[in-house]
Amino acid sequence: MIRLLLLLALALPGCERGDPPLAHDPAREVPAGEVAGVYAALEGADAGAIESALARVLDRGDRRFIAVLIESLRFSHLAEAESQAYNARVVALERLAGQPLGGDWFRWAEWYEGTRLVPPPGFLGYKGRLFARIQPELGAFLARADGAEQVRLRPELIRWGGVEPGGIPALTNPALVSAGKATWLEPGETVLGLVHAGEARAYPARILDWHELVNDRFDGEPVSLAACTLCGSAIAYRTGRKLGAGAAAGASHTFETSGLLYRGNKLMFDHATRSLWSQLEGRAVLGPLAEDGLALEPLPVVVTTWEAWREQHPDTTVIALDTGHERDYEPGAPYGGYLASAKLLFPSGVRDERLEPKARVYGVTREGHSRAWPLEDLARRGVVNDSLGRERVVLVATRGLVEVEARVPRTGRVRYVSGAEVRAYRRGGARFAATDESSVLRDGGGRPWRVAEDALVGPAGERAERLPGTLAYWFAWRAFHPETGVWEGSEP
Repeated sequence: MIRLLLLLALALPGCERGDPPLAHDPAREVPAGEVAGVYAALEGADAGAIESALARVLDRGDRRFIAVLIESLRFSHLAEAESQAYNARVVALERLAGQPLGGDWFRWAEWYEGTRLVPPPGFLGYKGRLFARIQPELGAFLARADGAEQVRLRPELIRWGGVEPGGIPALTNPALVSAGKATWLEPGETVLGLVHAGEARAYPARILDWHELVNDRFDGEPVSLAACTLCGSAIAYRTGRKLGAGAAAGASHTFETSGLLYRGNKLMFDHATRSLWSQLEGRAVLGPLAEDGLALEPLPVVVTTWEAWREQHPDTTVIALDTGHERDYEPGAPYGGYLASAKLLFPSGVRDERLEPKARVYGVTREGHSRAWPLEDLARRGVVNDSLGRERVVLVATRGLVEVEARVPRTGRVRYVSGAEVRAYRRGGARFAATDESSVLRDGGGRPWRVAEDALVGPAGERAERLPGTLAYWFAWRAFHPETGVWEGSEP
């Protein structure tokens, strides 16, 4: 203990308080043969062994262990890991990082995302063993990654979201009803609408909030609608097309919620290989399918009201309220308090002051270029002509914001914006403006164009094709598109 305190009294070279390190110094690494022993000590219950291991790390000034100590801190708070020598861990973490953040895991996690640090070898296994103390399958997700080629994310940024795998049960091939039989839906309540393979379908938000994943079929073709309520996003993916080479070629996948998050975004897993996939990116990021770099094709979805969707698609089907699960399917019941609040539940990464973290944006990515349009600005303008890289685009949000008033258990009545009916299209050389009709635009020559799900359709049959995009909170969009632009209200 005396040796540890002496080491803590000495400043580490190149690590000033308040100046976050960008990378560790390879010359100061703990020898490879000693790394496993440090892990073993930190996972154990021997306070003396823990302090000795910390002293060795501090003696070397090996900042790779910052990630290890942040993980140790988190699991000490969860009471799932031994908390012996807790204060010594915190002090060692502060000395290595040069940051006076104490035992505030949330702030440590956000700070770490802004660094270029990497953990020492064996970190994924260490983290998996800690996760396994919560639930064995959580640890197994990490253990399935066999080699660096099956890891397409920073494992330090994987968080446990508080539920076990499947704890938010997906709906697979749910029962459907016609619009006329969905009498329980209120005209102004939120639904997510999708048209594919000639079929229109509405997914009520009050159901999707409880399940977050729907493994569905459109004219026999598998499609999964994946939502992340924490991120304010829902994206539909084609899951039955040829996805990659080898064993994955031609495979159709159904998905479930893993209970894990990455940069605040849900990680889902496929039932066949139990690889982890990013909800926002639609790609395999950890496990057997990550090696092939598999990615799903997104389909455009809109957030709108039941009244507006039924008006545009009178032949729509709807997910039945009888899901086979006992839930309080009232609007806003599970997440209304979170949706109405500016607070975050999990670390959101590097803060970008251009927008508030939970400002809603509509994001589009094309050929390596990303842009976010603030939702309130889109709804106020109705139609926005813009460019994204070399692509000229037009965004249509002529029906305004979708607002929800809900009664939430323990919170009471809340109000929040659930989204807006936004669609993005290629516009070529045309410029569009709104008309008195929500589903009709006019081009620069005054000619009417009809707003359809797959394209803007001109009077002579011209087509401006639809582009996939997604609604999301700003913190989530920015975390996965760090180079994104933000529309500032001017048109080209």
